[in-house]
Amino acid sequence: MPRFSIIVPVFKVQGYLRECIDSVLGQSCPDLEVIAVDDRSPDGCGAILDEYAARDERVRVLHLPENVGLGRARNAGLAQARGDYVLFLDSDDFYTPGLLAAVADRLRSAEDPDILVFDHVRTHWWGRGGPSDSSGLLARAGQDVFDLRTSPEYVHLFLVAWNKAYRRDFFQGHGLQYAPGLYEDAPVTYRSMVLAERIACLNRIGVEYRQRRQGAITRTPGRRHFDIFPQYEGLFAFLQEREDLAWARPLLFERALDHMLFVIAREDRVTPADRAAFHREMRAFHRRHRPEGFVPPAGPRGTEMRLLARTPYASYAALSGVRGVRRIAGAGKRRAAQRLSAAAQRAWYTAGSRLPLDPRLVVYSSSHHAGVNGDPAAIHAKAREIAPELRGVWVVREDALDTVPDGVEYVVPGSRRYHSVMARATYWVNNVNWPGALVKRPGQVHIQTHQGTPLKFMGADLLDKPGARHGFSVPRMLHRADRWDLSLVANRHSELVWERAYPCHFTSARTGSPRNDVLVTGDAARAAAVRARLGIPADHTVVLYAPTRRDYCRGGHVDRVDLARFAADLGAGHTLVVRLHPTLATGTARGLGLADLHGRGVLVDATDEPHVEDLMLASDALVTDYSALMFDYANLDRPIVVHADDWGAYAASRGAYFDITPESPGHVSRSYRELAWLFASGAWKDEESAALRAGFRERFCEYDDGRAAERVVRTLILGERMSAPGASPAIPAPAAGRAPSLR
Repeated sequence: MPRFSIIVPVFKVQGYLRECIDSVLGQSCPDLEVIAVDDRSPDGCGAILDEYAARDERVRVLHLPENVGLGRARNAGLAQARGDYVLFLDSDDFYTPGLLAAVADRLRSAEDPDILVFDHVRTHWWGRGGPSDSSGLLARAGQDVFDLRTSPEYVHLFLVAWNKAYRRDFFQGHGLQYAPGLYEDAPVTYRSMVLAERIACLNRIGVEYRQRRQGAITRTPGRRHFDIFPQYEGLFAFLQEREDLAWARPLLFERALDHMLFVIAREDRVTPADRAAFHREMRAFHRRHRPEGFVPPAGPRGTEMRLLARTPYASYAALSGVRGVRRIAGAGKRRAAQRLSAAAQRAWYTAGSRLPLDPRLVVYSSSHHAGVNGDPAAIHAKAREIAPELRGVWVVREDALDTVPDGVEYVVPGSRRYHSVMARATYWVNNVNWPGALVKRPGQVHIQTHQGTPLKFMGADLLDKPGARHGFSVPRMLHRADRWDLSLVANRHSELVWERAYPCHFTSARTGSPRNDVLVTGDAARAAAVRARLGIPADHTVVLYAPTRRDYCRGGHVDRVDLARFAADLGAGHTLVVRLHPTLATGTARGLGLADLHGRGVLVDATDEPHVEDLMLASDALVTDYSALMFDYANLDRPIVVHADDWGAYAASRGAYFDITPESPGHVSRSYRELAWLFASGAWKDEESAALRAGFRERFCEYDDGRAAERVVRTLILGERMSAPGASPAIPAPAAGRAPSLR
């Protein structure tokens, strides 16, 4: 008996079918059967399915004698299922890699719940979308097991068949069947959710939900969308028979009305000619099934429900039209307010510019005002220590204010105080460019810290890489860079690159990278504190995996390493810490497995850690691909492995200043097998690795001597003299003051 039965109803999807079936058969968990139901498809789907069945015994094909529709095709497959759990997959969608292994693990940890719900992502014909509306609920569920009566908020999980794994005995034992017609998911999903005694969640994107440009039934206007009413009538007939489920009626009544209001508002579903009739059906449903004492929810949807109860369609349509006009008028008011605000901001900045510069005022920003971190933070901390007469003010976005440490002065972009500070500060310190609307005054000094040593093309060098510079203007970027006075560099390579990539009027300052000072000194106590905060045992060997983004892939994220497998292959006594590129922190990358693995304690997701240098200090080895982090990490003189399995594609799409594979700071792996072997054999820390690292450090850690922040403050701000960086950097202690080791 297989663990999973995957039921795939098939009709007129021959262009998508192979991708769908391959995504199931290619799962790392092989304990499955595929029951493909050919719903009398008129194209080549039947032949494609027979081809798969002939070469893989896990595939069984049912050829139905007539077309019965999606719901009854699922029922036909369900009758043949033998697995412990049943999953439904639409044949134009597909599974993400590793889904079924993650489902199996979660079912085991939840002790075989009735239902397991996982996440999805909408894949449009032009590219993948963002996180789903369910992602927050799934994350909050964590490792809990619950029922809908005690956790009614989970009724808002996405209303479809294919984002769940049903225990087959539960599903069939309650006689759950899909009705014919559209919206067949609704009654089965809600009925199963209220009947389930044990529901679990998996915070992982499991399905790529394809948004077809044309051909989707739910986006074809017509009377078929009236099927929503018999579907919900069937659900409420069931609830009427079950007094023990009386608690669920108000909950599902609100969900049913919400669904109907969603449908009537969509022009690609209900035509204008059908809206009055659709509205009458909604009102009739409301009269028949409104529970006693039902209170609509707060907000616009609740208002629509109240209107539905007391107004005929003509009045409802008129009121809806008024609301639409108000929304447009409101948008106009917002635009006017924005124009007024922009004018006010210019006035504030102009007023501040009439006052003299404050020679003791230094303004700081990092990563587009994302918080207090990076090189600017290291400079600010050192200035507070050795030059308390300087007033340091940070520019921090409103959504990042919780990251500002106590005692640090800050302003919010666009505020009156922000414009006053920017107009009067003598020194501007940033690791990216300041907004173009800010006019540099005579006497102001811009210090550009950058964000590490460049491997990939930057600035003007991107002009020949249209994919990599998509979405921003190189001329505009260079216009902003024209304001730089001083460009900090950690090595001569960076000095040459910045002068080529940014042909502007600045002076290179050989200071070293301020944020690397803590790496050069190797603060073991700080490393131990970081491990404790992240819940990493003090005696564990920590491997930090820090991949960069890809310009050849829309969205920038590509899974190059199976993280669950890598963590398992490292073995007991080891912790895998993952740090995604900051630009991927809020997208779908973490939902494709990382968040789930972190939640189950398989690894540590440290993407949100504000200070990446803390993660480097706390680790014993770095695995990266082409991230600039390797140049900083080399200061620690700890092993580095470069995983370069797609170097050709990366270099072609983004451009690189040199080939990292023959000039790497350690061993290079070109496949996962090679990567796993390096750690299993101990080669990751052998003499050859140390020799490669020594040459790399000599070249790229040239000016990092542990005093970079002090050098910036004393020489560039206070105007004092200070010795140049040492010829050879210091070698810090290993993480947590011990020698790293892997088996």
